[in-house]
Amino acid sequence: MSSIKYDIVKEVGIISTTTSGWKKELNIISWNNREPKYDLRDWSSEHEKMGKGITLTAEELKSLKELLNNMDI
Repeated sequence: MSSIKYDIVKEVGIISTTTSGWKKELNIISWNNREPKYDLRDWSSEHEKMGKGITLTAEELKSLKELLNNMDI
């Protein structure tokens, strides 16, 4: 199985932290030397392990922001 290469270009922020120290983070990440995208996923404390997540382009993130702004939460 081939390895996945990633470069965290910018750590945008932490959304939550579990009791085990894993953090749900929004970051800008370049996956396999491709154009960086916004990325939301769980990470271990030193970013050596990751959980499943979602990547979004800037346009997709803008659409998500608009949807969230229109929600009554």
